[in-house]
Amino acid sequence: MGAGKGTRDVSDFVVTGEKDFRLEDFPTTLKVDAEERPAYEARLERNKARIEELQDRLYAEARESLIVILQAMDAAGKDSTIRHVLGGINPTGIDVRSFKQPTSVDRAHGFLWRSFSALPERGKIAVFNRSYYEECLVVRVHGLWRDYQLPRRCTDMSEKRYFEERYEDIRGFERYLWRTGNHVVKIFLNVSADKQRERFLERIDDEAKNWKFSESDLAERMEWDEYQRAYEEMVNGTATRRAPWLVIPADQKWVARTLVSEALLQVLEDMDPRYPELPRTSLDRLDECRAALVDGPAADVDD
Repeated sequence: MGAGKGTRDVSDFVVTGEKDFRLEDFPTTLKVDAEERPAYEARLERNKARIEELQDRLYAEARESLIVILQAMDAAGKDSTIRHVLGGINPTGIDVRSFKQPTSVDRAHGFLWRSFSALPERGKIAVFNRSYYEECLVVRVHGLWRDYQLPRRCTDMSEKRYFEERYEDIRGFERYLWRTGNHVVKIFLNVSADKQRERFLERIDDEAKNWKFSESDLAERMEWDEYQRAYEEMVNGTATRRAPWLVIPADQKWVARTLVSEALLQVLEDMDPRYPELPRTSLDRLDECRAALVDGPAADVDD
């Protein structure tokens, strides 16, 4: 795979489902020397500028959309990744949706129901901070699916079979998204248990970050191995060529942000959005409007 120390090519972290995925084969850090941080941050800024330019074209063209899904263990850096990579985009062209604990209304519908209302209009970028993939993570780890108010035919099966069906549903949903003009980029920020512990302690010790910490974070951390197994099986079950997973090393946030920016830039470059070309009649009308603004009736309206 070539994902060892010093690797800087985001393609090393792409999982398309064509080979068996093992989480242990993917690093949580590239161990990049701190002296290289300015170079990474400069790359990030260049990537951001190009992403913003392409997003403007995407919005103007209004033909395709981009859906960015961020999944991770707690304290992996989802919020800061969104802020640092996509924070400069024109707000009219991006929607950020955080998928919190499902409401009673959400639970009365299928697990994909609330995702449909969050899908972007053509020309927009939608960012899902967590997503419908929680059905394969927290729901699995805590066995919540067994208490769903569903017919027995929907839950009277083994855990393995239940989640195989969920993976099948998700692959079908993402195939539908592709066929309706959406590109899906799925990012798993792969943080280590040691780094998560360090960041939790920072949240406890720094008064400005106390609000970020909850005792429930500790309970979830105690299920670390189960979550790792759930992530591994989820990636194996849902990675496809059209909707691959990117398993990004997240222990060094500045490295992770640069890699995420390169992944998004690559997809937008492949989409190649263009500004719409106006018909001849519209161009002629623009000439008339320009003349009116230069020395015509619209030039000096305050006289």
